[in-house]
Amino acid sequence: MGSPGLSMINYLDALNAWQLVREVHAASGSPAATSFKHVSPTGAAIAGAVDATMCENWGLGDAPVGPLASAYVRARDADPKSSFGDMIAVSEPVDEELADLLVRVVSDGIIAPDYAPGVAAMLSRKKNGRFLILQADPDYEPPRWECREVFGMQLEQQRDAAPLTANLLDVVECVALSPVQIEDALLGMVTARYTQSNTVVFVKDVMALGIAAGQQSRVDATKLAAR
Repeated sequence: MGSPGLSMINYLDALNAWQLVREVHAASGSPAATSFKHVSPTGAAIAGAVDATMCENWGLGDAPVGPLASAYVRARDADPKSSFGDMIAVSEPVDEELADLLVRVVSDGIIAPDYAPGVAAMLSRKKNGRFLILQADPDYEPPRWECREVFGMQLEQQRDAAPLTANLLDVVECVALSPVQIEDALLGMVTARYTQSNTVVFVKDVMALGIAAGQQSRVDATKLAAR
């Protein structure tokens, strides 16, 4: 759903954002969300605690926040300024609670595996009908090879599809990682995979709080992510 006026960037954001949340959900088993702008995430998170400041900033009131809404609030709250006009991706079907929140934020579209009854119609009224609503197939696997044509030359490479699991983590000191630290590391690795290089990602409490994208200097990327 969605009317003309959307750009190729919007669709690239949606398709890359969906892959990110699908992989984070597979790695963590928790609902995941991301906020995407210009082919890189501005934030990513799994469901978790939403503090009083977040509730106030996003008009959530005093009622408990559901898992999917909490995942998106935690993702978007990482960098609200950069998330303005974002593309949203969530790993679970969009429920009414999340839809009520999305009606109030400035965003260009959303991609999700499904939508609760009436939710797509509610969201389709955003931006005078120009809000993009996509439904992803959770079982779809893209081809092994990716192709891109630039100035008449077709380039091919294998898709970066290696599973990112806790088995890849190499602790260089004699300290065992806690379950939350493992989740932090996995979220950081998946987020970095879908961020334009050079990238640095800082994660805490399973929220990607600092993401630097597309920096020629790794030093500057680190400074930007930490800012």
